[in-house]
Amino acid sequence: MDVSGFLLVDKPAGWTSHDVVAHIRRMSGIKKVGHGGTLDPMATGLLVIGLGSATKQLERFVQGDKTYVAEVTLGATTATDDAEGTVEPTAGATDPGRPAAEAALEGFAGDIEQLPPTYSAIKTGGKKAYAEARQGRTVERQPRSVTIRSVELLDYAWPEARFRTTVSKGTYIRALARDLGERLGTGGYLSGLRREKVGDLDVRDAVGADVIDGPWYVLERRLTKPEQAV
Repeated sequence: MDVSGFLLVDKPAGWTSHDVVAHIRRMSGIKKVGHGGTLDPMATGLLVIGLGSATKQLERFVQGDKTYVAEVTLGATTATDDAEGTVEPTAGATDPGRPAAEAALEGFAGDIEQLPPTYSAIKTGGKKAYAEARQGRTVERQPRSVTIRSVELLDYAWPEARFRTTVSKGTYIRALARDLGERLGTGGYLSGLRREKVGDLDVRDAVGADVIDGPWYVLERRLTKPEQAV
């Protein structure tokens, strides 16, 4: 079956990016299936799936900017910088107020040096950081340059904050949540994440879990040809 193109999927919470790829592969019978940028299992939102010869073009989505809506819980931290880790309340943390949170968040806009999370797929000494951390070993991490194209506080009600941001490749939203908490002196971790856009592709054009669990011919109709995915 000579089928190629991109499928925009609104990934459900609890699914890994690989789960979505494996599911599409089983449904379609197409061996060459991949995705253009990993989403953590807790995250929802736009996942670009490539099928057939279109998989060769997935790298342009991996390299491109992405837009997220993130939820941050202040007043506590986790070792993973997200809700997957054990929550440790920050002693004495108090509400800094919306103006302080907004100013702190806007201070991240532009080119910054970001320290990746301890639990990440970055390799250190040839081994993935999260594997070393799970073994209780010290993980040596180096800051890396990323760009926060835009960032906007959407809602604030202590201890929860919600913001939208567009970022360059390699930016960890978990690290941004952690650093916001550090800047406010309260601690903070990522408690929710939704990817809205990959480049100019929008989650509003994606298929949801109900569709990806349906028959393949329905999904096939939603394929975007490589030349149309600009």
